[in-house]
Amino acid sequence: MLATSSFRVLNSFRRTLLSRSLQTSVAARNIPSPASFPAPPPPVHENPSLKPEPQQPLQQQPDANPYPSLDNAATTNGPTTHFGFRTVPEEAKESLVKQVFGAVAPSYDLMNDVMSAGVHRLWKDHYIRTLAPGPDTTLLDVAGGTGDIAFRFLDYVKSQHGSMGGAKVTVVDINPAMLEVGKKRAVQLGHSDPERLSFMEGNAENLSQIADASVDAYTIAFGIRNCTHVDRVLAEAYRVLKPGGRLAVLEFSSVNNPLLAPLYEFYSFNVIPAMGDLVAGDRASYAYLVESIRKFPTQQAFRDMIVDAGFKVEGAGWEDLTFGVAAIHSGFKI
Repeated sequence: MLATSSFRVLNSFRRTLLSRSLQTSVAARNIPSPASFPAPPPPVHENPSLKPEPQQPLQQQPDANPYPSLDNAATTNGPTTHFGFRTVPEEAKESLVKQVFGAVAPSYDLMNDVMSAGVHRLWKDHYIRTLAPGPDTTLLDVAGGTGDIAFRFLDYVKSQHGSMGGAKVTVVDINPAMLEVGKKRAVQLGHSDPERLSFMEGNAENLSQIADASVDAYTIAFGIRNCTHVDRVLAEAYRVLKPGGRLAVLEFSSVNNPLLAPLYEFYSFNVIPAMGDLVAGDRASYAYLVESIRKFPTQQAFRDMIVDAGFKVEGAGWEDLTFGVAAIHSGFKI
């Protein structure tokens, strides 16, 4: 059912995108009428003095480094990690990721539309239904600056239980620009009650502001793959959860359909960066996001990391969405 709905949304998104592209293309041409064309120049006779000077071939200028902070990163013999397909010093990755999400914050929903062909909205709805929060659930939503998961959580509790009870959510994000987007959206959507929803700047690897065993549920959607030390993120999730509390991770993953895989690969490395350039003027950030997906562990490997962090998983430990384009991972603190 979810896969069928996903394809319907994808096809609708593709038709809308094509329509907008055609409108833009036609408007941009602005072709003049033939009468307005200038008269052709007179022929050049075989007089060498009248022949034009030979043109020098244009030299293609190299693209500017989209991540100038890499130029300042000192060569180090210390630990390194990946930033997309680049190898960078560990201490540099956090600032690089901040740079990416600072750039995409104003168009974050549009970014997710491009990354998932619009299907991320269905995934997030299903994610919250799978979590099935009760009327008194306290949720910590990490890397959720724009509030997408938090708003769905609050709407679900109200619609399913008739009242909010003691339900509340704290949104933590390392990027102030993302948090500002979330705060503005909260006011627009009527979720501005500070007793229900709060925003906090913080690092998923060190949630020093959050007390031990203080929340019922921990969510992180499309954020954990951007963290330098995924094991530390999971350890912090385990620490802040109450006994019996639930970890739920929604993340892009590894496609499990051999027919879809090459199409998704082409879409990821060719269409997504081009669309990032077209709709947001930011090819580099979108290219990084695609690369970060390929560097993230497979479903099985990430499931094993969750178990190693102390969580109990049920069944396989994950649910594939749209043939593994994304997956929901779940674990319980015991």
